[in-house]
Amino acid sequence: MTWILKPFDELSPLELYQILQLRNEVFIVEQNCPYQDLDNKDLKAWHLMGMRKDTLLAYSRLLAPGISYSESSIGRVVSSPSTRKTGMGKKLMEESITQIQNLFQTDTIRIGAQMYLKKFYESFGFFQQGESYLEDNIPHIIMLRKPK
Repeated sequence: MTWILKPFDELSPLELYQILQLRNEVFIVEQNCPYQDLDNKDLKAWHLMGMRKDTLLAYSRLLAPGISYSESSIGRVVSSPSTRKTGMGKKLMEESITQIQNLFQTDTIRIGAQMYLKKFYESFGFFQQGESYLEDNIPHIIMLRKPK
């Protein structure tokens, strides 16, 4: 697995296509959730790609403080269905947290998480803030990770 981190304007057309294809495959088709994935935040984001050879297997979008929340944020966390139950999601989150720390010199990260992934994110030090809410008809929660 090779991790590649790029700002939007350095993504190749193929990398951008692979990112949008994977997000579409999982968030829209697999989760049967038609929503507006392209929200203009990609333009300001750092894009973390987990590649094996020429295939995108894992992806997350890293946002500086002030874009989604006052804190830094990790979003669009997704791994290829072909990598499920292999620990790929865990590796992706570990790398995402490390890259947030390197890019923005902070350990404080806020995310909007799908409720069913609460325990997964808690394993990385995130804790729920506030009540659950519906986003695109999927239960979500806000979670925060603070320095130890």
